Amino acid sequence: MNTSRIASRVRRIKPSPSTSAADRANELRRQGKSIVNLVVGEPDFDTPAHIRRAATEAMDKGATRYTLMAGTVELRQAIVAKLQRENGLTYAMNEIIVTSGAKSAIYNAFAITVEPGDEVIIPAPYWVSYPDMVIACEGTPVVVACPEANGFKLTAAQLEAAITPRTRWLLINSPSNPTGASYTAPEYRALADVLLKHPHVMVMTDDIYEHIRFDGEATAHILAVEPALRDRTLVVNGVSKTYAMTGWRIGFAAGPSDLITAMDTLLSQTAGNCCSISQAAATTALNGDQSFIAESVAVYKQRRDRTLAQINAIPGLSCATPPGAFYLYINCGDLIGKTTPAGKSLQQDSDVVMYLLESAGVATVAGTAYGLSPYFRLSIATSIDILDEGCKRIAGAVAELQ
Repeated sequence: MNTSRIASRVRRIKPSPSTSAADRANELRRQGKSIVNLVVGEPDFDTPAHIRRAATEAMDKGATRYTLMAGTVELRQAIVAKLQRENGLTYAMNEIIVTSGAKSAIYNAFAITVEPGDEVIIPAPYWVSYPDMVIACEGTPVVVACPEANGFKLTAAQLEAAITPRTRWLLINSPSNPTGASYTAPEYRALADVLLKHPHVMVMTDDIYEHIRFDGEATAHILAVEPALRDRTLVVNGVSKTYAMTGWRIGFAAGPSDLITAMDTLLSQTAGNCCSISQAAATTALNGDQSFIAESVAVYKQRRDRTLAQINAIPGLSCATPPGAFYLYINCGDLIGKTTPAGKSLQQDSDVVMYLLESAGVATVAGTAYGLSPYFRLSIATSIDILDEGCKRIAGAVAELQ
């Protein structure tokens, strides 16, 4: 007999490791310790002024009531135009739904499609929430390790080997959190060729970092490479990272109308429609002046280059140059087996992360949270001064290891 009041589907999942790391850093800060927090994956910029003004104007005009469940007509039209303009993808209004963040779109897509035991292929390193969202929907995450030697990307051979009759989804995040890995059109071509042989496998693309790229290239999309996958692909995106709108909580999904209708039905009985004011702001974000994107990416690139040089100058640490997103995924394999000044042996990357936090006051997230060790992730979505201080402290702490 089950003695817990909490359902087994919830007991199977764990709290977000990045949230836990941020909570621990805040706890130490409350105790009076100086903490350099390099955990949080959100832009440190203010939402652009013209987007904020759109929210104020919407309130003044009385746009404070329920909207259509799938999102306002204006926002869905803006999403249709964005997908056509930026990605070369054509969708009708009934193939778009607005959600409370991209995370909600991903979870609800699993909730409407995954039966107990269905498998979801997740390349690792992965965003921390993917496997637990699958588990929460009684599915089975099939994690495929994508080593640094392959640019942290899934190969066609790995995909072929991972597909079974129970495979429901392949989930691709490009550029990726935590590595910044970005798939090229030829790499998508190779994956698409495998997928064409397995028509029962659906594809979910998490495109939330698409505009945060440092190589000047537009982010490729698997549907632009292989349009034949359209009837089994769900495109997930949002405004949070591109426009510094994390707190506005607006994501969206574009895909076949049966999936969108099912998501609409489920959300209508659970979360309801998204915030009307946020939808007005997101409409202006997508339709309005886009200059903020290039300006913010230039700042991220400056931070990336400076922080990367400092990290790679620390003996025992190395980091590949990420082409996108705003993280560094740092290889700490050479520190495993070393001993701290307090006599503790570092056995895994989580020990390294705890040592950096407790001894140097630098908060990062262990690679175990992302499914590939031995690494740790730090966010460059903070000021140069904070990043410089974090690197200085990390260098000092590493130098003290025996």
